[in-house]
Parts: sequence; structure tokens; C-alpha cells
Amino acid sequence: MTPLLEKYDVKVLLALNQALQGNKDFFRFLIEGGFPELAAFCSAIWANEEAMMWLFKNERPHFAILSNAIDGEEEALVWIKKSCTEVNYIFALACREDQGALMWLHKKKLAIFIMLAESVHKILDLQATENAGPYVMHFGGDYRVAEEMTEWLKSKRAEKINSDQ
Repeated sequence: MTPLLEKYDVKVLLALNQALQGNKDFFRFLIEGGFPELAAFCSAIWANEEAMMWLFKNERPHFAILSNAIDGEEEALVWIKKSCTEVNYIFALACREDQGALMWLHKKKLAIFIMLAESVHKILDLQATENAGPYVMHFGGDYRVAEEMTEWLKSKRAEKINSDQ
């Protein structure tokens, strides 16, 4: 199982939380302090496709897939559950206000993950509000991120098949 967010010091996760809330100084700290993957993860949660592509191209696909799992993409959720530590799967669910996931984090005394989930949920709510309504029209989109994730997952499956033989 691959650890993701839980491998970082709580102070770095607090900086991530502040960056998620829009604090540019903490976002800059993540970049300049040696945590560009967390800055890109933050941007990916804010629906920045360039950040998602950066994560895939810079050997940080787990963060891109975690962002997709947070968005509720079923294939990403399944992959995170199977390939990463339990806390990352639970965190993705908690970001969508899954009460069982929030209780699990509370019982495990993972307050920082509850804080992060609350911040992410506010972003998801804001995005839902901005993408709804009578004056919003979607003109297609850039499907590079979905294609990149699909290709990466296929390559990992092929690697696993080859290693099992």
C-alpha cells in the first residue's frame, strides 16, 4: 500500500489546509519548501487541469487519482482503495461528507484529515454552485486528464501482469 498524505508532517498538512483555503503565502511555501506535489494537489482539487497533468508527468499520479476520487470518480475511488493506505480512501470519502468516513477519522484521532476534508468539501460546494444554474453552459472540455489517468492505470495493470508471470 502506498502512503500519500499521511507521510507528511502535520505542519506541512496545516500549510496544505491553508493553501486549500486560498492562502497564497502557504501555497508558495509548499512550492518553495520542497512540496510541489502538494501545491499541485491543491490546484488539482481546485480543478486545475495543468496541475493534474503535472502530477501525472512528474511521477505523482497517486495525488491526481486521489483528486479524482475526491470528485467521486468511481474508478479512482476503487484504485485508491486498492492501491493506497486506508486513510487516503477514507479521506476521499470524508471530503464528500461521508459520515462513516468522518467518524473513522475522528476515532483514529486524525483531526488534521478532518480539517482538510472540511476545506476540500467547501471547495466542492463552491464548484457545484459555480457549475450550476441557468446561465452556465458547458462547451466541451479538455479530456487530457481523464485520458492520462486511464493510460497510467492501464500501464500499471500491464506492469502487474508482467510481474506476476
